[in-house]
Amino acid sequence: MQLNLEKETALVETVLFLESEPMSVDAIANVSQLAKDVVEKCVDALKEKYAGENSGIELAMITGGWTLVPKKEFWDALKERYGNKNEGRLSRSAMEVLSIIAYKQPITRAEIEALRGVSPDDMIRLLTKRQLVKEIGKKDAPGRPTLFGTTKEFLKFFHLNSIAELPQLDDTENERFELAR
Repeated sequence: MQLNLEKETALVETVLFLESEPMSVDAIANVSQLAKDVVEKCVDALKEKYAGENSGIELAMITGGWTLVPKKEFWDALKERYGNKNEGRLSRSAMEVLSIIAYKQPITRAEIEALRGVSPDDMIRLLTKRQLVKEIGKKDAPGRPTLFGTTKEFLKFFHLNSIAELPQLDDTENERFELAR
C-alpha cells in the first residue's frame, strides 16, 4: 500500500480510533498493512499533533500499546459520563484492597488482612471477577498461601503503562502499608 506520510498517519489514527484496546506498533502495522518504520513515524506525528492545546485527546502508551485517550486535564470532568461503562465504581473497601495489592505485590490474603484489620476475601473475589487482580503464585511458606498481584486490566483501568507509574507514597502512606514484623 503506497501512501504519503499524511495519509499513512491518518490511516494509523483511524486504526487507533476504531480499536478498543491498546495496540503495539507491530499490530498497527499488521492491520494497516504499513511497514513498521512507517507506523513509528506516524505514531510520532500523531503524538506531535495531539500535543497542541487545540486537542482534547492524546496518544498514550498503555500496557505496551498505543491508544487514544482524553487528555488528563479533561478526564476529571468527563469520567463520570464516559468512564469504563462495564466497570462500575469501586467501593472504598475495594479500592483499599486494590491499593494494598498494587503497592505490595506479590501479597497474600493474610498479609492484606494484617494491614486492613478485616478479611479481604469479598474484595479479592470482586477484584478478581473484574480482572483487576489475579493469583500470581504461591508463597514459599507453610501452607503455601496464594500470592496476589495486579493485571493488565488494572493497568488499562488506571491508564498506566506499567506498575512503576503508580504515584509514589509519602512516608506516612508508606508506613500504613508496612507489615508488622
